[in-house]
Amino acid sequence: QVQLVESGGGLVQAGGSLRLSCAASGRTLSSYVIGWFRQAPGEQREFVASISWGGRNTHYADSLKGRFAISRGNADNTVYLQMNSLKPEDTAAYYCAATSYGLGVQETLYDYWGQGTQVTVSS
Repeated sequence: QVQLVESGGGLVQAGGSLRLSCAASGRTLSSYVIGWFRQAPGEQREFVASISWGGRNTHYADSLKGRFAISRGNADNTVYLQMNSLKPEDTAAYYCAATSYGLGVQETLYDYWGQGTQVTVSS
């Protein structure tokens, strides 16, 4: 079992930055990849980025490369999503999830999900 809790969402102006956190707990975290997904109202959930638990391997949605960065905290079981140059179209609920199937982009590969954190970008 893996438990995931997101935090760090909020309201930000376009061009601003936010850092989301995903606190993970469980007995075998080293076996999992952590991914971030987002879902805007009326839209399907989409892949944002993923990272291996050791932090060595990452994967990003092509459209977000260069603006978003995923990382793993050194001293704690937390995965971060740094979001820069935010745009109104980045407004969504952001979820972290865990999978044992590699750096996958498909949400069906992810077994555990957090409750989500809302990001709203105003124009």
